[in-house]
Amino acid sequence: MGRCRRIFGQKKVGHGGTLDPDATGILLVGLGRATRLLRFLAPLPKSYVAEVVLGVATSTLDDSGEVVATYDMAGVGLDDVRAAAAGFVGDIEQIPPMVSAVSVGGRRLHQLAREGIEVERAARCVTVYRFEVSDGSEPGAFRIEVDCSSGTYVRTLAADLGVALGGGAHLRRLRRTAVGSFSSGVALEDLGPEHVLAPAAAVAHLDQVTVDAGLAEAVGYGKVLEADWAGAGPWAVLDSGGSLLAVYEPYADGRVKPAMVLSPH
Repeated sequence: MGRCRRIFGQKKVGHGGTLDPDATGILLVGLGRATRLLRFLAPLPKSYVAEVVLGVATSTLDDSGEVVATYDMAGVGLDDVRAAAAGFVGDIEQIPPMVSAVSVGGRRLHQLAREGIEVERAARCVTVYRFEVSDGSEPGAFRIEVDCSSGTYVRTLAADLGVALGGGAHLRRLRRTAVGSFSSGVALEDLGPEHVLAPAAAVAHLDQVTVDAGLAEAVGYGKVLEADWAGAGPWAVLDSGGSLLAVYEPYADGRVKPAMVLSPH
């Protein structure tokens, strides 16, 4: 985030979902007032590619951790892995890894893990939309492609896949390839002002409403409105030129209220 502050001359910079320290790929960044839009991006589904290495389980569930167990899984082939992966497609429960940013008792799990403390974690329901497997870069390694709901831990998916195959496994070479419709990015060293998108692009997945000049003024002041807009909301409210004014959400009695107002007054 510090690099982005320097590049764009912005004090306020935020991101729409963390990446593991060893992971690469798409990270959505908000600048200035647009950082308030990031909460609408957090629930978007994610896509990843990675490799699962069978036969070795680690303390972090990926290749940055210490080896905690080994298994003879030389007899497990591609068809076996694909069959096991199919069992994880759909709604599943995952236990967050100790190296995650989930809070338990007011502390991040990864903070506790660094102190050698392990605590009980409640399972969470996540959704895996696609889990494809192909041959990896070496024997015992398999390339995976995963489309999943926000909050899914791919390293946990890899470890659970190893258990389902009768042994253990860990993840390596994780790369996030998409967040919602955002599937192309710019390397940090090449990033510049020309790569900044209009705020409306951040909420293109929401229901869209275009308002006239009179209503745009009311929206700019964050007024509660009587509205019969299509869709269930929240709504991205645009002016006649397509610029984002605000995001509104259902209120009561046919009214809508601002979740956030972007246009300053």
